[in-house]
Amino acid sequence: MPDPSLTTRASRAVTEAVSGLPRQFWWLWTSTLINKLGAFVVTFLALYLTTDRGYSASYAGLVASLFGLGSAFASLVAGVLADRIGRRPTLVAAQLGTALFTALLGFSDGQVTIAAVAFLVGFCNNATRPATSAIIADIVPAEDRVRAFALNYWAINIGFGLSAAVAGLIATHGYLTLFLLDALSTVVCAVVIFVRIPETRPDAPAADRDGAAARPAIGLGAVFQDGRFMAVVVLNLLLALVAQQGSTTLAVDMGRAGITSTQYGLVIGLNGLLIVVLQIPLTRWMEGRDRTALLVASALFIGWGFGLTALAGSSAWFYAFTVAVWTLGEILNAPTMMGLVAELSPAEARGRYQGVYSLSWSLASFLGPAAGGVLLERAGSGVMWGACAVLGTVAAGGYVLLGRRPGAALAKSAAVATAPASGTSPVPGTSPTPGPERAAEPERASAGG
Repeated sequence: MPDPSLTTRASRAVTEAVSGLPRQFWWLWTSTLINKLGAFVVTFLALYLTTDRGYSASYAGLVASLFGLGSAFASLVAGVLADRIGRRPTLVAAQLGTALFTALLGFSDGQVTIAAVAFLVGFCNNATRPATSAIIADIVPAEDRVRAFALNYWAINIGFGLSAAVAGLIATHGYLTLFLLDALSTVVCAVVIFVRIPETRPDAPAADRDGAAARPAIGLGAVFQDGRFMAVVVLNLLLALVAQQGSTTLAVDMGRAGITSTQYGLVIGLNGLLIVVLQIPLTRWMEGRDRTALLVASALFIGWGFGLTALAGSSAWFYAFTVAVWTLGEILNAPTMMGLVAELSPAEARGRYQGVYSLSWSLASFLGPAAGGVLLERAGSGVMWGACAVLGTVAAGGYVLLGRRPGAALAKSAAVATAPASGTSPVPGTSPTPGPERAAEPERASAGG
């Protein structure tokens, strides 16, 4: 019989996690869940190209890299558009484009055509990220953002875990159905956003309270000159290069080891399942913990979790164990890292900052699959997964160095950050101006990929 006190604590934790957030957030959460429930193509693209279409691991890596190249362009373009024309039109247009090109990819034939359409899918798919993150930051009060971003990340992984498990079964009857269902779910997501979520972009500040002229707009150049922020982006790129192997090189390696598409779906679905179960309680546990320690631990879990794949052989159970290890690192990393990004992002340039942060993931999805495919094909599984362990260790060392810098944002505790308000400026060489949101603001958690 379940322990009543344990049930009561669990019920109270869930209630505290979901209460008090704006209605618009829950519509965004719902649209995200719907979209991810049908997000089959990215997860199974490498397996589809190698096992169903008969292409080489190198070609599968190239296609995934072109998908990532499209994502890289989208990170910057969509970040600027979210700040200029608004979050809502940027998000809806990106989702409709994703649906169109995902369906088209299912019907595409020939190496050049598949590669070109994959680029367009990557562009439209990633164009949703800066706008989504900016909407959450716009509509959720500062004190609730850590919960809001954690819940959004939760929705992503509920959808991902279920879709990965189901997609493996659907794929046995043909991959075209996966492409069409993915496109349909994205259309539904776009409709929900269009009907239920108004534009949330903050008005551009005309002047400060003393009557002085408004600060000039923060452009992309200023974001790239923000040294603290870019150091975080570079370290995230190292970990993202490792994490990208989970949906590309890992699929190819498991296929070579005799793992079926159904088994692969169940193994990779464990990632989403563990995040669904552990993300909320671990996010609460992480509050007030040393941020440097959390990021170092996350980097080691991710790097060495993938590194252990070299020992998996043909055991689906061992592959599942390695997924559990790097998933723990992902759970620790996501809310901590997004809290840091929130702290360094001013309200009037949230789209641009989120776009540049997303660029680290996009570059990884461009470079990671190609490098992983070449390493796996030419150097073997041991070298491939050993390189992941090395990158995770280097990233951990980088976090240690950043955490030792006097006054560095990384030195603060997790979920106890002070985020810049619209009255602050992160532009290098300028001093922040105190604003009404300058009081302690919880860090935000979001999906890292």
